[in-house]
Amino acid sequence: MKHQILSSLSLILLILHFSTSTLAQTATAPAPAPASTGSTNITQILEKAGQFTTLIRLMKVTSVGDQINTQLNNSNQGMTVFAPTDNAFSSLKSGTINSLNAQQQVALVQFHVLPNFISMTQFQTVSNPLRTQAGDASPGDFPLNVTTSGNQVNVSTGVDDATVANTIYTDGQLAVYQVDKVLQPMSIFAAAAAAPATAPAPATLKSKRKAPAGLSPSSGSDDSPADASGVERNTMHGTVVLVFGISLFAIL
Repeated sequence: MKHQILSSLSLILLILHFSTSTLAQTATAPAPAPASTGSTNITQILEKAGQFTTLIRLMKVTSVGDQINTQLNNSNQGMTVFAPTDNAFSSLKSGTINSLNAQQQVALVQFHVLPNFISMTQFQTVSNPLRTQAGDASPGDFPLNVTTSGNQVNVSTGVDDATVANTIYTDGQLAVYQVDKVLQPMSIFAAAAAAPATAPAPATLKSKRKAPAGLSPSSGSDDSPADASGVERNTMHGTVVLVFGISLFAIL
């Protein structure tokens, strides 16, 4: 009887021992790392890089930045962004950006965004013109052409040419490249660039016109000088008539 009690107690103690050890191990085990929710944010990328204050402001005002983030975080299509520096915007004519209406500002920012991921090496094989988020790539609208020379990548809009200075960010889905000029789409800036400077109208000199042949001096243009010989003949004729009249009066 005592033996059975001791055996039961031993079994209970053994169970309690294993239970306590298991609980202790569970309590001290590290918690698993939370799943990463690393969403891409284009404005944060540009803020971290610095010197893109104007572009960031435009992205926020036009909501294009939010559109880029939404597309990146909800699809696997990828995107490419050409980012002009603050110096690039400063090189524009004063008041250029403020002179654009809201729709043109949206199109300007979207013109710097390609709806697919393009690495630096892929620029050597892409087909021109590239399609941008601004829309139609037809001549006169939003054409964007890329040429390469060695490792250098040049971007042409038909209005200006820019050079890709360096890579700001790339993760296989989003590529952000710094460019040294603002890419100016033809549909917005071509007319202003093509318009010649208005020259002042030349001063017109008032020319003297000659009287047509066969007309008497008195019937000529008002700008024509008087005929002195004609005046002299008329004067002499009047004098003769006056003398003849006086003589006739005296005789009578």
